[in-house]
Order: sequence, then structure tokens, then C-alpha cells
Amino acid sequence: MVSRSYSNLLDLASGDSPNFGRVRGRMPRVMTVPGIISELNDENSDKVGSDAASSVSQERIIIVGNQLPIRAHRRSNGDGGWYFSWDEDSLLLQLKDGLGEDVEVIYVGCLKEEIEPSEQDNVSQTLLKTFKCLPAFIAPELFSKFYHKFCKQQLWPLFHYMLPLSPDLGGRFDRSLWHAYVSVNKIFADKVMEVISPDDDFVWVHDYHLMVLPTFLRKRFNTVKLGFFLHSPFPSSEIYRTLPVRDELLRALLNADLIGFHTFDYARHFLSCCSRMLGLAYQSKRGYIGLEYYGRTVSIKILPVGIHMGQLRSVLNLPETESRVAVLQDQFKGQMVLLGVDDMDIFKGISLKLLAMEQLLVQHPDWRGKVVLVQIANPARGRGRDVEEVQSETYSIAKRINERFGRPGYNPVVLIDTPLQSYERIAYYVIAECCLITAVRDGMNLIPYEYIICRQGNEKLDHTLQVLDPSAPKKSMIVLSEFIGCSPSLSGAIRVNPWNIDAVAEAMDSALVVAESEKQLRHEKHYRYVSTHDVGYWAQSFLQDLQRTCKDHERRRCWGIGFGLGFRVIALDPNFKKLLVEHIVSAYKRTKNRAILLDYDGTMMPKTSINITPSPENINILNSLCRDPKNVVFLVSGRDKKTLTEWFSSCKKLGIAAEHGYFMRPNQDEEWETCVPVVDFDWKQIAEPVMQLYTEATDGSSIETKESALVWHYQYADPDFGSCQAKELLDHLESVLANEPVSVKSGQHIVEVKPQGVSKGVVAENLLATMREKGMLPDFVLCIGDDRSDEDMFEVITSAKEGPALSPVAEVFACTVGQKPSKAKYYLEDTTEIVRMLQGLATASDQAERNNAS
Repeated sequence: MVSRSYSNLLDLASGDSPNFGRVRGRMPRVMTVPGIISELNDENSDKVGSDAASSVSQERIIIVGNQLPIRAHRRSNGDGGWYFSWDEDSLLLQLKDGLGEDVEVIYVGCLKEEIEPSEQDNVSQTLLKTFKCLPAFIAPELFSKFYHKFCKQQLWPLFHYMLPLSPDLGGRFDRSLWHAYVSVNKIFADKVMEVISPDDDFVWVHDYHLMVLPTFLRKRFNTVKLGFFLHSPFPSSEIYRTLPVRDELLRALLNADLIGFHTFDYARHFLSCCSRMLGLAYQSKRGYIGLEYYGRTVSIKILPVGIHMGQLRSVLNLPETESRVAVLQDQFKGQMVLLGVDDMDIFKGISLKLLAMEQLLVQHPDWRGKVVLVQIANPARGRGRDVEEVQSETYSIAKRINERFGRPGYNPVVLIDTPLQSYERIAYYVIAECCLITAVRDGMNLIPYEYIICRQGNEKLDHTLQVLDPSAPKKSMIVLSEFIGCSPSLSGAIRVNPWNIDAVAEAMDSALVVAESEKQLRHEKHYRYVSTHDVGYWAQSFLQDLQRTCKDHERRRCWGIGFGLGFRVIALDPNFKKLLVEHIVSAYKRTKNRAILLDYDGTMMPKTSINITPSPENINILNSLCRDPKNVVFLVSGRDKKTLTEWFSSCKKLGIAAEHGYFMRPNQDEEWETCVPVVDFDWKQIAEPVMQLYTEATDGSSIETKESALVWHYQYADPDFGSCQAKELLDHLESVLANEPVSVKSGQHIVEVKPQGVSKGVVAENLLATMREKGMLPDFVLCIGDDRSDEDMFEVITSAKEGPALSPVAEVFACTVGQKPSKAKYYLEDTTEIVRMLQGLATASDQAERNNAS
């Protein structure tokens, strides 16, 4: 169906909403797009429809992941066909339990098995009809570049804090691999397009394999309801900023409505990257963290994923599990089992764990013959030399330990590197006294959660383990790396720095000797959390937040701007419009008493400009406006009166309000006046030393001293530290100046102290009152500004429409610079558009002057 998103700028400008009817589409088709597609060439970017039928009887969510939760099997009957089954271990399948029976779920992703092109249509139809799964078929060569090379050798190491300092350490950035990554994301977007009803469906994208997918979807449907969850760590800005496509990935993620992370650390790193690289600030509103991005609020979700309790308990109930537990209990009779379960990769810290085991046996010889470390090493998901090195080191250390401390019938390290059935792995959980997870960096890691549930056990296992009192509290111990996503949620674990071998060895010893009652208390605390925060709870919470974030999509007016991966959507409140030059010039020409109030920095002059003096073009525009007898023009700035006098000396008729309105002058022939009486400025002697203290402690900050005010600037300081210091300074100044007649306010990269009653709003009030007294009842008011201080002017002129200060037919234009929350009803993008609009007004005045002269 066709989206309600606004794709036609002319429709938006006119304020009319295009009327799209519901379109019954064709049957979903299956397409395979081979080769590499450049991110700059999106021939379908102007499409606003899909081929899916739009009649939906229930809420629907499309879950997109790199792999479908499906197992494919070749038939053995000779016809060479396929049959399929659900992959019960897949997180994407497990999360369905938290979405409710009334939510229809459709999956989009790849199959693990390679399907021949001639079979792809049949496989797609079967999966869509039987499992509601839509497979994305990627050519093997393209998939290898996308997954094994870009995802696993470039993104994955970097997201785990590994810099590609040499070709052997991670993968050096390769632009062709990046193009492959974008191409695969584009194919996934095309697949979503085949089934989506954009005004009704929610889309939930998973993990770093599909980080640019939000841009492709947002480009098709401006108001798509889109969530993204990152299952890996997100690195600090110092690590992430080394990625050559860092901005493209950040902007792509910001095209989602909700972005989820396992821990606050990962979310904080992402927010810091957005601040440092894109200049975006975040706010916490009633417990929700939000980023304002071109009028849209992108919400940040922090919630670790959980495990599927039902599936785990069903495996615990299997007879195979019970018999396997009995075998292991007999095998390790008289010994205490420490258990590690990790993938064989460079970040899981297996070799560090083995070294700690060796250190334990050296420092505590009493444990020799009594303690066994069972290390289950799952096959690595990636490929490369680093995996081979990890394997070689692991085997070497395990062999050394066993040769040094082993004896007949006892090996201190049991290394299992062959694939295990679920019940076999769970049997090891059941008999393990302690679980050791010593990864040096890991996104979440659910192994400790599984261990806790397995240690809780059931009646059958209690009988197998010969538990005398089944009602007695269960016990478990966990030694856990502090660099893992689940670490914050397991407060009863012994947290360790895995790099500190001695500390890990001592933690292992502590876990073995801790009192039984302590083990029970720790286990009870962990079990209570894990059993209530399962994967269903996680999925339900994410969907609820996504619904909350998207609830106002229908009432917002949106359109897209930008090319390639720089695409983004501007979303505006229905009452917040772009100020069209033709509209305001038309109103300007038909009115007779006009009040014009203009800010300077950030409005007529970009704040990033090195040369901050007014340009000849700006001077000419102001003089043209001031020459018009129908106009009263005021420049309202925070700068001091000396600077403004020098800059605008050639503008004889220009009214100037300096220092946010404390000093005012109607034109050059008049004297400066103050808006409020101030007896003294003794408060400066209190405020300035405090500001000086923060200036010395904050590199890049400075103090601006005005006649009426003191301003602390931190535009050139570190964004995070500067913002933190500004908040502290604000509190400090409010405390020490509590009994002084001043106000302390924060603005864009500033903290300002000024006399009470001074604001730009006072300038607007005085100007309107003066014009009314002179018999010039304003029928046209234009006010333009970019900062928080300008909001006072917007409020005054907007509320004046209801009072006697303006003509009953007055046209009021309060205009802010950029799309952001404001009391203004209009906006223009930047200073270039502001100057262009003012030039249009000036040209109209010059034309009227020439007509009168003739």
C-alpha cells in the first residue's frame, strides 16, 4: 500500500495532505539481487508503495535478522528437495513468546544453507506460507564479503574494542567490502518491502549486520515504525571514530525510532559518538532517553536480553539429560567442577581462564586432584588467522597444565571442542560447582543465565544427584568478567578483570571455599532476576517502547532530504511550518505598519563563521528595510553595545538592543537606555571568581564580560566535559547568588548571569508599545532567532495577537533557525535561508520606493 508519509514537498508547502487510498497489491514476489549495489545508486528511492496487501486484521511485526530462525534439511528420498523446521535455539524465535498471541510475526533473513537459484522460488513460497518467513538469498561471493569479511573482520573486532593497528589485528578497512555490506542491507530492505504494510506494521531490526537497513526503509516509508537492537557492545568514541564510515552508520541508526542496547555503557558510548561526531545532544524525559534528530525523537532503550525459560526447562526434563547427568556425576565423583562455555574466538578469554586455573593449582596445591576445569569450546563464528592462534594457544596451555598437574585418572583441564547436543551441555551446567565466564569483551552472553536455571534443576535431577532434601535452597557460584553485558544484572557474581590472572585465580578459590549459605543466597538472588527477566519480558518491553515512541507518527508531517546514506527524514508538528519566501513577501507587501526583530549570531551570521562581522550584503539588506517608512527594525543581540555600534555604524535608522535587551537604542540619533534600573553590579565580584575557577578547570572555555552580564562559554571544550561543567557551574552560581537580583541561565554552550527582568521579550514588548503610542498599530510582525533567549520574543509576539498591541488583522511570523522544539510557528533551515528571505523583503521595499518615486 502507499504510505501516508509526505513525499511531495509541494503538498507539504501548501499544507494539504495527499489523499492515498488503500491499494490491494499483487501477491508477494521473491527477487534475488546479485552483485554489489553502490549506496549512492538507489534507483527505487522514490517508491512509496509496496506490493503487500494492506488489509491486516491484527497487529503485525516484521523481525529482520541476519539469519532466519529456520533449519533447512535436504530430503533423503532422492528428489533433492528441502524440508524445514524451526530453530528452537534462535533468539528471534524465542522472543515471539513476549509479543502476545494477537501479534502476527513475519521473519526476514538468510538461511544457513545455500539454496540453488533454481530452487529459490519454491523455497520462498514454502517458507512464507508455512513459517511466515521470507528468505533473503545472497550470492555466495557477496555473502562472504558481507559476513565473513566486513562484519566479522572489520565491524565485529572494532565493536569489541580492537583497533586494526596492523593487518593481523582485525581487518583494515576495505571500501569494496563496505559496498558489499550496503548491498546486502539493500537486498534485505527489498525483502521487507515485499511484505510490509508501512502504516500498520512494526519493523524490528537486529544486530550490527544490518545497521544501514533503517536508512533504506526510512527512505521508502518516511513514517515507518522502526526499532533496532544491537546485540554486540558499542565501543567508546575514541575507538569508534577510527571507522571511515562512522557518520554513515550513526546516521543510518538514527533513522530508527528506537535503538536498543544491553547496558548503559554501550548506550552511553553511542550517545557520546552522536554528540562528538554529529553534534547531537540527548535528554532524559521522564525516564526515557531521547535524541532530537531533524524534528524526530529517537529513543534509546537499555535492557539486557534474557533466556527462554520454557525451552531450557524442557531440555532439563529430557530423559537424556537425566542419564547424562548421572554419567558426569560418576565421572567427576569426588571432584569439584568449574565450568567454562565459550566460543573459540579472541574475545572470550579462554586462554586467560586456563592460565588462571594453572595459577590456582600453583598457589593452592590442596586443590590438585580435587578441582577440574571443564572448558566447552564452541566453534568460532568467524574465520581467520586470529581464530587459529586462539585454538593453538588453548590446546598448548591445556596440554601443559595436564602434563604438569595431571595424574592417572585425573586431568585438571578437560577441553571439549566437539559440538555437543543441548542436553549434554546442560548436564555440565547441572553438575558444575561454579561457572567461569572470563571474556575480555562480550555483548551479552547468556551462559550465566542458563547455568543459574540449570542449577535450580527439577525433581528428577534432584533424585539423580541424590539430593537428600529436595526442598532445600539450591546453590550456584559465578566468576564473571566485568566486561560482559550481563555483568551489571548479576550482582551476586564474583566480578573480575580477566586480564588479571592472579585475581581470577583467587576468585576461583573464593568461589570454591565460600560458605554453603552464601552460595544459596547468591543463587536465590540471581534466580529471581533471571526467571522474571526472560526473553519474553525483553521482547514485550521493547515492543511497548517502540509503540510509545511511534504513537505520534500519524499526526506528524514528514519528508525526506539528503542523498545515499546521508538521507534523513524531517518530521514536524502540524503547527510548525517552513516559512516560505513567497508567503511572507506577499504579506509584507499588503501591510503598512511592520515590526521586525532580528537576532544576529546564529541567525544573520553562522555561529561557526570565523569572520563574525556583518557582511556588506547584510548591511545593505538592513538599510533597505530601515529606509522603508512602514518598517521599524530592531537588531536584538546578546553582544555588547560597543561592538554592535561599530559593526552597524552605517545603519543610521537601525534600532539596536544590546546584551539581550539591557541596553536599547531606537536609532543612531538617540541615546542608549536601560530596560530595567540596576543599582549596582556588586554581584559580579561573587560570580566572576566562580566562573574563573571553572574556566581554569575546563580547557577550551572562556569568560565574556559585559556591562550588564557575565557569560561563560564552553563551545570549544570537550562536549561531554563542557556540558557536565556547565551544569555544575549553573548550580554553583545559583547557590552563591541566591540573594542577588540576578538570574542564572544556560543556553547553547553558555552559562549567563544577568540582572533580573532582562530578556529579549522586554525588547519586543517595548517595541510594540512604542509603535502603538505613535499611532502605528502593527499589522505585520516578523521575529527571527535561533537560541533559547529568542524564545522570549516568540512568546511575546505570539501572545500579543490576542491583545490590543497589534492590529486585529495582524500577520505574525515567529521564525526559528532549524527544526527543533520552539515557541515559534515557523522555521528556516539556516542563516543562508534567513538572508535569502530578508533579501526578498528588502527587494519588495526597494521596488515600492522606486514606484513611489516615479
